[in-house]
Amino acid sequence: MKRLTTILALMLTFVFCAGVANAGKLEEIKERGKLICGVKDSVNLFGFIDPDTKELTGFDVDICKEIGKKLGVPVEFKVVSSATRIPMLAQGSVDMLAATMTHKHSRDEKIDFSITYFMDGQKLLVKKGSGINSTDDLTNQKVGTVKGSTSEKNMKNANPKSRVIAYDEYPQAFMALKQGKVKAVTTDSGILAGLKAGDDNPENWEIVGEFFSLEPYGLGVPENDSAFRDFVNKSLQQMWLDGTYATLFKKWMGYDLPNTWKMEIWPM
Repeated sequence: MKRLTTILALMLTFVFCAGVANAGKLEEIKERGKLICGVKDSVNLFGFIDPDTKELTGFDVDICKEIGKKLGVPVEFKVVSSATRIPMLAQGSVDMLAATMTHKHSRDEKIDFSITYFMDGQKLLVKKGSGINSTDDLTNQKVGTVKGSTSEKNMKNANPKSRVIAYDEYPQAFMALKQGKVKAVTTDSGILAGLKAGDDNPENWEIVGEFFSLEPYGLGVPENDSAFRDFVNKSLQQMWLDGTYATLFKKWMGYDLPNTWKMEIWPM
């Protein structure tokens, strides 16, 4: 009898563990009672610490809050960087990433992505009057960007003779520009606009050149969990259709949503 009881207990443990292992992210979040979202804390406009309130804020932060509302749970934020964001999602430290992350095929090997929720392109931030107007002007010049981003590779492709210096965070790259250690900082134009706007003397800097890459941002979600990915996609599409997205865009970017890009909308 004792042996039978032990066998039954082991069987029930196996069934429970299997159920937990097979439980989707939606069920996990609802059982936990909160959505854990990975965001950056050093990218002005998208994810940054408000100097007055000392709270994490920005466009990506608000996107996470809106998805949390649709799930009916509060949101807990964990800070990620370009280098740590994918490992943290893959390891289960966060449920979702909203971290100015370009959707690339190579990144699909470890995580999945939502539909594009923000479209941008790469440009250059330089000192006003520097004479630098495009990537062609950066031959044999040092250019700052961030480790683990697409910007480093894009810059090398745009001008193989440039000298790309990768920093841990964008403010460090911008500081290098102000100190004369690099001639330009390159990344997505929205991030560059945030760097410029957050400076004490924004009039000293300008964003120059044509787009030399397209950067479609996607929310990072766990691999092979279609139910959660579909929920996130539907939430984004609802935000677009009911005007929430346009409101958040204007709140953070400072201008109306342009007509040059529209979110992918699926029929009901």
